Order: sequence, then C-alpha cells, then structure tokens
Amino acid sequence: MPPLAGPLPMRHSAGMRMQRGVGKRTLGLALVLGLAHTYLLADIVLPDPVTNADFADHPPDLVRLGWHLFYDPILSGNREVACATCHHPAFGTSDGVSLGLGDGGIGLGPARVPDPENLPEQRIPRNSPALWNLGAQEFTRMFHDGRIEVDLSRAGGLRTPLEGDMMAGFASLLSAQNMFPVLSPDEMAGHYSENEIAQAVRQGRITGAGGAWDLIADRVRAIPDYAARFIALHDHIATPEDIAFTDISDAIAAFVAVEFRSDTSPFDAFLRGQTDLPEDAMRGLQLFYGRATCAGCHSGPFQTDHEFHARGVPQLGPGKAARFESHRRDTGRMRVTGREADAFAFRTPSLRNVAQTQPYGHAGAHAALDAFIRDHADPVAALSRYDRTQAILPDLGGEDWRIMDDPAEVAAIAAAVQTPPIPLSDSDIADLVAFLHMLSDPPALAGRLAVPPAVPSGLDVPNP
Repeated sequence: MPPLAGPLPMRHSAGMRMQRGVGKRTLGLALVLGLAHTYLLADIVLPDPVTNADFADHPPDLVRLGWHLFYDPILSGNREVACATCHHPAFGTSDGVSLGLGDGGIGLGPARVPDPENLPEQRIPRNSPALWNLGAQEFTRMFHDGRIEVDLSRAGGLRTPLEGDMMAGFASLLSAQNMFPVLSPDEMAGHYSENEIAQAVRQGRITGAGGAWDLIADRVRAIPDYAARFIALHDHIATPEDIAFTDISDAIAAFVAVEFRSDTSPFDAFLRGQTDLPEDAMRGLQLFYGRATCAGCHSGPFQTDHEFHARGVPQLGPGKAARFESHRRDTGRMRVTGREADAFAFRTPSLRNVAQTQPYGHAGAHAALDAFIRDHADPVAALSRYDRTQAILPDLGGEDWRIMDDPAEVAAIAAAVQTPPIPLSDSDIADLVAFLHMLSDPPALAGRLAVPPAVPSGLDVPNP
C-alpha cells in the first residue's frame, strides 16, 4: 500500500461519503488523491460519537464529596490505602505495575514497595483496571471476570458473588462495585486481626450493624466535615447515624463517573467531524476497524463489546484462587459461570487512554503497547516466546512464574484460544499504536478536580 502524501482529509476528500446507521458510522470506499499518491480506504464501520445522553448527571456537591472519599485512606482497614492508591490519575487511573500491592505497601505506582512493618501476604491477583467512562450507561459489567453485573431477573437488579449478603440501595452498578475492594484483605481491608474491619471480614460479618461496611461508615460518620456534607446533600440523612455505606459508595461513584469521563480525544473530534487524523493513525484506524479485526471485540463508542474472550494472555503472580486452594491459575470468567467454555476468558477492556494505562492484560504481563499487540495477534505462538522482562513487579518474592513454568498450564491457556493468528507487520503494529494514541484524551488525563491537597480525615493523600 503506497504511503499517503499527507494527513487524510476524511470529511472533505473527493469520493468520500459518510453514512450514519444505528449505532455506527460507515466510511464508504474512498479514493483519496494526493499530489503523488493514491490511497484506497476499504469499507469500515466506525462508532457514532459519544454524547451526553450516554452518561447520567451528578450533582457537583456530591461529586466533590466523592472526590475527597476517593482519595481518603479512611475507608481501608489500616487507614493506609485509598481508592486512588491503585487507581491514580498519574498512572492513567491504574497503578503502573503488573500486579499491585494494596494493604502492606508503601509508596505509589512502580515505586510502591512492601512495608517491612506490615508485609503484604501476596500481590493483588489481577492488574488494576482503568476507570475511564465507567459512568457510561452501557457499562453493565465490572471487573476482569464480570463477577458483578446488572441482572434484572434478580431482586436487587444485580448479580454478585455475595448473593444474600449483598446490600441494597446502591444508586448504580458503579457504586455497587465499590463494595468489593474494601472487603479484600489484599486490597484495602487488611488481614485477619490487624483491624476491626479485617476481623469482621474474616468472621463473615459483612452486612448489618457491626458488619464490615457499617464499620467503614462509622469512621465517615465520625468526621464532622463528611457528616455535615452528607446531611446537606440527602433528605434521607438527618443525623450522622443515618449515613450508610451505600451513601458513601454513591458519592465515590459520582466522582468517578464525572472525573474520569473521557470523550474529548482526537478520535472523538474526528468522529464529530472537527479534525483529521495523522496519516499513520489513519492507517492504524483502517487496520483496527478492518483487516486486523480489533473491532471484533473492541467495538462501540468505548472500544469494548463488554464480552469475555480467551486470548492466551500470560498468567503471573498468585492467580485467582480461594484461600483453601493451592494453585496459581486464573481461569477468568469460568470462576463466575462454572462453564468450561469460559475458561481463561476475560472481559474486553475499553481502550480509552490505553497508551497511559500500561501494563496490559488481566495480569499486566506486557509493559509496552506494541509488544502486547504483537503477542495479541498470535497469542498461542507468543506464549512460548513471552519476554518476562515485560512484567513490572514490585519485589515481593514468591512464585510469580509457577504457571508459566508449567507446560501443562501454558498448554491449557493456549488451548482456550479460538481465533486464528492475525498477520501483522512491524509497520502495521506501529500504525495501530499511532491510532491508539488518538484515544488519549489530554483534558480528561489532566483531570477536572485533580488530586486534592488534603482530605477531611487528615490522613495522607496518595500522590507520587
């Protein structure tokens, strides 16, 4: 394919026609004439631009309350880990490492190390997912395995691992998913008898008075600034004692939905007819929505079909196992459904700001975007040549490579892959990377509220 003479003027070129369909935009067969070259753009389907209708509205005062709670370690058992510890804007709303350290870590991002006074038991089993656009209404599944999702056939409208212990009254799925990190010993709760929240979790006391969520709410109720703001915001809260964990979680969800909305990238501007893309990004766009078949999974306005696919991604770290299990594998969606057909399948991530959310994969096995694309195109072959130096792992010891050192385990991961290899040249990969950089959103990355200088608890705000 001959190179372009310059950026492809998508909206104004001779022979270009744009057609709007339901939920998609079609670029018809176009012959673009440059001074010295001819470029043929095959039929591809693009999503419609994101609009305000894709998101719910949230009161500004509720967003600012959630802003402080998101950065406040008061919600963690040992008062040392905030939501922002593992989802920091400095690392694209992730944490910049393959598998993070929650409770028992000191520092932030790749500089986070074990606390010698409170060593973590293990790494967090999965890569910290980015938070971009989780407030959009089409996000009805959360976590790499989708273990919490909208299910209108259930009384509470949600399916979660907690079933009967699930609290009611959350304003959204995004709010309900906040329940889980605060209960996780490795993430926020701490271990066994380190604090009253960890002890409640250990004893199975989750809901009701004296349960883990109520103990967290107690801490927030006791802070006058938080209590006064909740009372001012909600008719159902007349005294601090009326503040429930659901109210706290709803505020955090409102902040996440507003602060991490991302729809002002160059690609968004392109879809709205406001700008052109550079020629290498245009070639990458054609590959992404065409021959490379990326859009088969990374479809829609946020580049995700919200489904689960086995893509042969390397497994490292502790895996996802119950405390009584000794294996280190992570079978992904299968742990939720129990179906062998779902083995090693993980949710398709959105690609918004993907260039800033490395490492990639459910276990963060790839630090570089081009390396991930290369291996993703031919995952079965890539498993045998995986470069372990791609992993970014704070020193913790342990058996991070037990699965990858076991030929039978690697073979099982490979056997789950159902798609054929996709031939991509080095230049193809470079063009795909160029296109993916067009999903980076400078205003969103800069933040609307950014990091608060302090939080009402007086505890340290996570910041590099």
